[in-house]
Amino acid sequence: MDQRLHAARLSGSRMLSPRTRHLEFRVKGASRFDFQPGQFLSFKALDEAREFTRAYSIASAPRSDSSFEICLNRVDEGFFSNFLCDLPVGGEVSFHGPHGFFLLKQPVRSSIFLATGTGIAPIRAMIQWLFAESGRHHGHEFWLVFGNRTEEDIYYADEFAALAVQHPNFHFLPTLSRPGSAWKGARGYVQEHVRGLAQGRTDLDAYICGLKDMVSANRDLLIRQLGWDRRSVLFERFD
Repeated sequence: MDQRLHAARLSGSRMLSPRTRHLEFRVKGASRFDFQPGQFLSFKALDEAREFTRAYSIASAPRSDSSFEICLNRVDEGFFSNFLCDLPVGGEVSFHGPHGFFLLKQPVRSSIFLATGTGIAPIRAMIQWLFAESGRHHGHEFWLVFGNRTEEDIYYADEFAALAVQHPNFHFLPTLSRPGSAWKGARGYVQEHVRGLAQGRTDLDAYICGLKDMVSANRDLLIRQLGWDRRSVLFERFD
């Protein structure tokens, strides 16, 4: 585990929703920053004399430079989320990592990606990596079921929709639990759409990221109800 402290400078920032922000960083003094899709970083900051540490999954695939991206929700009473959301472009933050074992299995197989909220971060990194080179995804099918409450919470919707148009083997299914009257897409919780994709399939892997209840519900469905090998179901919980 890499516990060395690094400094990262904010190079870009944009809103994904009224409460969620996408941040782009570059590691200072490094020409390249290596990590694996699905890993996270532990950020550190001081509030007066108290040190705070928070972990955030990397929301981008590794590149040939020192850049990485994260996304996070602003929490009203949370020091760290407000610190990062209010960080100006050019501002700096310390971190150590990468850490974590929520990684794509090798060799890659056709897979189902299940996410809610900012649980999309490591899933986005995995999908970016898979479709960066044709040899990584050729001959396989990939489904992303992304569950949220409302349409404004479907982070990176245009990006995933464009990827599905560009690559017929990528299927994007956003589903909403509290849709507006104009919503014409899927409705309900993630697990309500998984059975139709996973029933009778033993040739798939599943990657699940979100809050505990969603992760537990989908693991139970795949492993206990549908009889999947638990080694084919990888997950990361955010609470």
